[in-house]
Amino acid sequence: MPESGVTPELQPARESFGSRLAAAMDARGPLCVGIDPHPQLLAGWGLNDDAAGLERFSLTVVEAVASLAAAVKPQVALYERHGSAGMAVLERTLAASKEAGVLSIADAKRGDVGSTMAAYADAWLRDGSSLAADSVTLSPYLGFESLRPALELAAEYGRGVFVLALTSNPEGKSVQHVGGDDSVARRIIAAAATENARYAGALGSVGLVVGATIGSALEDLGIDLGPVKGAILAPGLGAQGATPADLRATFGSAYPAVLATSSRGILAAGPTVAALRAATEETLGGLRA
Repeated sequence: MPESGVTPELQPARESFGSRLAAAMDARGPLCVGIDPHPQLLAGWGLNDDAAGLERFSLTVVEAVASLAAAVKPQVALYERHGSAGMAVLERTLAASKEAGVLSIADAKRGDVGSTMAAYADAWLRDGSSLAADSVTLSPYLGFESLRPALELAAEYGRGVFVLALTSNPEGKSVQHVGGDDSVARRIIAAAATENARYAGALGSVGLVVGATIGSALEDLGIDLGPVKGAILAPGLGAQGATPADLRATFGSAYPAVLATSSRGILAAGPTVAALRAATEETLGGLRA
């Protein structure tokens, strides 16, 4: 208990992830660079498909793009395939991103119920966890409320989440488009908008994953992303076929909230830092035009 007459020191409120991301996008541009160490890319860089090659690849990408991109997005599965050594590299990659001053999005796509979801949240969002990223991707297909432990921990620690909403893989339609005017995707997006009401500023900390190559899906399903007030992580720019013009056409008035993601389109320029920076700057130029 504090001594009589002494006011306890108040802890300063943490800046939200959405606020930090909005500032990064304003300062650097709306680009997220995926760190996707596919075996083919490692080979193309002259690296072995092992933990040492994984680390060289990952830290080179961070070095090259940290001052240019608003965020980096390590693909967790491509570290998991190397077992504990790969996950140790992921930890070092996240630490290097933090040290370099670029926001990190752990592309883990976690989703479960109860104590298991709480454990996932603890791993990716809690201060002190060696896997803690600035944000993490989540799957809501056990019900949006199943994500509650992560939503609350993200808010507590000033971190964020990106919830899968509309993905560009053909199989996604069999779940996400079901319901027509009251589609699964529409309900997920509405739930994210409700969640972001707790946040001040231009962007809330509950973002969405909406594929850059979904075409007319938003229009077909009658979905307006404007009220979400969260960032829209849009993978598919570059090697997967989407152009900046496609992004503008797909997202319309919501384009200012789009964080476009390019992975192979930039990574294929490696292995030198200079070449990766040049590819990143070229991509940013297209997004800003």
